[in-house]
Amino acid sequence: MSSKAIAAGDLAGLREHVRANRQELPHPYPTVVLFFSFTDGSERAVVTTVSDADFDAAWNIGVDRVMDLRRRLIGDRFWLRVDWPMAVAPSSLAALGTILAQTKRNYFRFGLSLDERFERAFIEQELNANAMLDRGAGEAMAGINEPNFSTYARRRFPDRPSPRLDDATPVHIFTSKGVFFDGDLIHDLYPTGRNAGRRVVERLTVPMVTSLIDDGADYLARQVDRAGRFHYGFHAAFGRRIENYNALRHASTTYAMVEALAVTDSTILAEAIKRSLYFMVSTLIRDVMLPDGTKAAFLVEADGEIKLGGNAAAIIALVEHARVSGDRGHLALMHRLAAGLCFMQDRESGGFRHVLHYPSLCTKQAFRIVYYDGEAVLALLRLYDLTADTSLLTAARAAFDTFIDAGHARHHDHWLAYCARDLTHHCPEERYYRFAIDNIADHLDFVSRRLTTFPTLLELMMATREVFARLERDPKHGHLLACVDLGAFDKALTRRAYHLLNGHFWPELAMDMQEPDRVAGSFFIRHHAFRTRIDDVEHYLSGFIAYRRHLVAQDEHQDDEPLAVAKWQQSRLRTTQ
Repeated sequence: MSSKAIAAGDLAGLREHVRANRQELPHPYPTVVLFFSFTDGSERAVVTTVSDADFDAAWNIGVDRVMDLRRRLIGDRFWLRVDWPMAVAPSSLAALGTILAQTKRNYFRFGLSLDERFERAFIEQELNANAMLDRGAGEAMAGINEPNFSTYARRRFPDRPSPRLDDATPVHIFTSKGVFFDGDLIHDLYPTGRNAGRRVVERLTVPMVTSLIDDGADYLARQVDRAGRFHYGFHAAFGRRIENYNALRHASTTYAMVEALAVTDSTILAEAIKRSLYFMVSTLIRDVMLPDGTKAAFLVEADGEIKLGGNAAAIIALVEHARVSGDRGHLALMHRLAAGLCFMQDRESGGFRHVLHYPSLCTKQAFRIVYYDGEAVLALLRLYDLTADTSLLTAARAAFDTFIDAGHARHHDHWLAYCARDLTHHCPEERYYRFAIDNIADHLDFVSRRLTTFPTLLELMMATREVFARLERDPKHGHLLACVDLGAFDKALTRRAYHLLNGHFWPELAMDMQEPDRVAGSFFIRHHAFRTRIDDVEHYLSGFIAYRRHLVAQDEHQDDEPLAVAKWQQSRLRTTQ
């Protein structure tokens, strides 16, 4: 429904929903406190607080303010969130500071009022979206950001003086709950906690996960300009662009888009992929003659670096595009990129040099990050799948054997998990199975409990799960499954998949950002000022694409109870979508 078509009377169902779920506060606080947040999608939501002894009086005041604001805006969205306190505790800024010092930045999930009457109060989404408790990239933990706090407080309460922010200043910390109306449907939101502020999802289904993939892929398609270059990213809280560019991430993001194309079959996405591949092939990749006369190619960064992972990501993207589209027009280029990658491999040890100078091809850095190793082997394996060139499989095995000897399983890397998955398909040998198990066996508690969304963890779990499924069918090596707690594994996997929902820009979260329409449907990293970068979205997409395959396989092969929601999800409210 269009924003302009909605009248105050159309909110009667929302009013009764809030009435039935709200919490009255005890003395000395107001009986009824409601926060109304509204945007048409074009700009950050405006929040207004209403308190009263009577619910209907408070509601009517709040709705009148929303309707007045709507008349002054020009967008077509009608995004309205209503929040209310559930419990309040008096405190001080000094005590709050102690709490914040132990809280990861942007992970303070409570609201704050500067007075008992809630005349100057801020819900959690306001505090985090306006960086009021974020002291900057150099600070891992939360803390009062006095300039940001004062600036937003003055904008929110222009008729009040700037708040005192000394240790003795009283504050009231409150938990809250809310509901979101998108113009058509009412969505219950999770209360204060890990899932706070986003809609209740009781069960991840194939249609739900498909919708998440659609949203993320559509966002990435919108980031590809006419020349094929990405709008690389920005910090969504204030819409600040990230100006640097990374050719490796261009390639790996293109790969994730091609993965998504196999799910969505979107014409818009296909066209964006075509532009992105053209930019990569024509601008980012350079042909080179190696010292022995071999024709090779390298993905080259703007500063002249050749990264092992860059060549690997380019191969993986081109192979996936050939697989999905059937177009092998870039096959010769793939072989040249593989020649460049193998030039970075030591023929005796099997290990790789990680970074070269272009155009000299001399070594800049022998080792930079373990990701490059896994990406390189995966690229060789994927190209082997496409061409059946056994030299590629030989090179991949030689490299992976060095990883086993070096104890790379301690890194718990998702790229290495992909490698182990593909290697056990071609070479079902015990050492590769054991690597896959060691890569995850002592990491399950971290996967299950990690506060941040950390999207590559779902990729790690899904790739490893495919290895376990293969082991279940392997009579020679099936006994190796006894080395891992499969119950704990499945529980951690499920919990991680659901936790990734907290990194999705649902409209009820996007509405608090600088440009809601721009970020809605994408994915973010909360502790980096709600960073939305192409590779962030890439990893969420790849994880959910793999999880969707898992759900589809369950639907096809078993009729027992559907995938259970992890025990830590306590709410029984039903989603309205």
